[in-house]
Amino acid sequence: MEVVATDCGDPVAVGLRPVHSDLMNDSGSGGHYYWCTRHHRVETDADVCPAKHVLGPYPSAADAQNALQKVQERNEAWEAEDARWAGEGN
Repeated sequence: MEVVATDCGDPVAVGLRPVHSDLMNDSGSGGHYYWCTRHHRVETDADVCPAKHVLGPYPSAADAQNALQKVQERNEAWEAEDARWAGEGN
């Protein structure tokens, strides 16, 4: 079994089984973008860090670039909804 290191330095086994990167993608078009929380940059399918370090996939580099803002907006909305359910702020 051949093992190689990615840009993140994490070892990855290669050549065991064929892998199709669009397995969970309905469009089948490929070309995903990710926000790497380790390197604070947009990454692509061609060179993406392990899943534990990325958010995505996103359809565009701009969407990936704005991932942390989207996470913050969703968290604020969910916290407001939790507070509403708990009867806070009435």
